[in-house]
Amino acid sequence: MKNLIAAISIFGLSLTHISAQDIHQNEVPSVILNNFQKSFPKAADTDWEIKRNLYEVEFETGFLGDDHKVLYSRDGKLVRHEEEISKGNLPKAVLASINKSFAGYRTDDLKKITEGRKVIYHVELKNISQEWKVVFDAQGRILEKRAD
Repeated sequence: MKNLIAAISIFGLSLTHISAQDIHQNEVPSVILNNFQKSFPKAADTDWEIKRNLYEVEFETGFLGDDHKVLYSRDGKLVRHEEEISKGNLPKAVLASINKSFAGYRTDDLKKITEGRKVIYHVELKNISQEWKVVFDAQGRILEKRAD
């Protein structure tokens, strides 16, 4: 029984290793690295991984160290950009939707996610008794809402 548990554990760990692998920046293909450095010249504290068939880099920018996560395809195309933002950087339509549908809630963990030309906003909304994770489009429409 112990051998079976050990084998299952090793197998599970190997699957995790296959799906995401930390790599050093010098292992990143030059086309990806060049595009990253052009797009984010002030990036600091970079951390590279390969996830499935994409290169993921997490990094910080700005004085306060805003967090970013960017995914690149193998040919160097930026596939997805996720960035931490402040409430003041939300579109007015999103703020209006929050004020209408979540009056009395405070915002937390705000993210702007860009995939191609599509932009969405992930927002955690909290009050004394409830927490929601809500996804808005740029026009303030709620695309997804789930209790947290």
